[in-house]
Amino acid sequence: MLKRALLAVALMTAGITYVAGAAESQAAAVHRVLFDNTKAETAGNADWIISTAQPDPLAQNGNPSGETSWTGALSAWGVALQRTGQYSLKTLPAGNTITYGGSGALDLKNFDEFVMPEPNSPLSAAEKTAIMRFIQAGGGFFLIVDHTASDRNSDGWDSVRIGNDLLTNNGVDNTDPFGFSIDVNNIGTENPVAISSTTDPVINGSFGKVRGSIIRNGSTQTLHPADNASVKGLVYRSGFTPGGTTGAFFTTSTFGAGRVAVWGDSSPIDDGTGQSGNTLYDGWNDTAGTNAALALNATAWLAGTGTATPPPTTTPPGTGCSGAELFANPGFESGATAWTASSGVVTNDTSEPAHAGSWKAWLDGYGTAHTDTLSQTVTIPSGCARATLSFWLLVDTDETGSTAYDKLTVAAGGTTLATYSNASATGGYSQKTLTVNGSGSVTITFTGVEGSKLATAFVLDDLSLKGA
Repeated sequence: MLKRALLAVALMTAGITYVAGAAESQAAAVHRVLFDNTKAETAGNADWIISTAQPDPLAQNGNPSGETSWTGALSAWGVALQRTGQYSLKTLPAGNTITYGGSGALDLKNFDEFVMPEPNSPLSAAEKTAIMRFIQAGGGFFLIVDHTASDRNSDGWDSVRIGNDLLTNNGVDNTDPFGFSIDVNNIGTENPVAISSTTDPVINGSFGKVRGSIIRNGSTQTLHPADNASVKGLVYRSGFTPGGTTGAFFTTSTFGAGRVAVWGDSSPIDDGTGQSGNTLYDGWNDTAGTNAALALNATAWLAGTGTATPPPTTTPPGTGCSGAELFANPGFESGATAWTASSGVVTNDTSEPAHAGSWKAWLDGYGTAHTDTLSQTVTIPSGCARATLSFWLLVDTDETGSTAYDKLTVAAGGTTLATYSNASATGGYSQKTLTVNGSGSVTITFTGVEGSKLATAFVLDDLSLKGA
């Protein structure tokens, strides 16, 4: 009881609602979060840092009690996390490069989550690839942008442009990988409202229930669920349909094994304190929104720790959602083992390249009326609410134009998850990410249907299905 009381006091000091049991259930793990400061996050009047002590904020104050214990407009955010005892926080200082898979202590491979609070300098090609590989491998990415023309260091790049450049020119998947784009707009003063949910861990998480947020000059996102079925708007402008594809102000998605969130304004994360000379706004404590709960719940979810409140019912041993790979032979390197496929579909023929290794699944490509199928029946554990399906797809076609003559349909049981066509050809492999809802036995099926004229080949490789 004593530890519970102390944790409640700590969170109340940081202005956060404490929910007994939810935060405690995560206490055994320490989750590693890296905040970026390499992209002019302190340019102009901005001060988007958790502390001036970098990389380790504890060097400024090893036992912070409130937002002024550390210096930075994001100090309230950092201190609230630190006081739970569940997070290890670091900052990537200015002058460094964002990397993944390197040897440095601040390489993304050493973290569970990467937070980029309103970048104002462009990412290099290598940095964009590093971020995408980090997410793909299971990392969480939290991007906060601002409004269009918010170029604080006058280099021609604002956070909206930087964010969209990452989505469309990253060297890993340039075909709308997260299922959303950032709108080029500037909304003045509004108080957007959260969707109604008792299960979403960002809206109803261990740091409190989110009612809405604030816009004090910000932007929105447009959702493209056909490109990524996991994309989800959580907070919407008034006048827009909650759960719709336009007017979203806070959006989440997945990519590969990782998670993504984007917030359309930096004002909600600003706690009004920071380095002298900056003009700051206390959006963190603005009662028109529940911004602290939104930031902290999202941080927990992105780091892989977020749970809805109340927590899900505990499942018996062996039935939980471990996130383990559910497909057998997902890269086809054992040939057609574990798969049910049309003749010749699983092949090491070099006429079409594999994404990795030598084997892949090659559907259609005959130039005549033809249907190929590929399927595997799996069991999603009962402790999982859903599963994330990802795969690499190469569409090689002789067709021209945007008319869909030849189609590849992806289905789970009797539910169609996505359809691709000859018009989806990009000249190379691109990763697709879909969501399979529910648990229990389900058959994942890929069906390629080719017309009677020109050829289109649908090539699949490196599939993955993991409970979530």
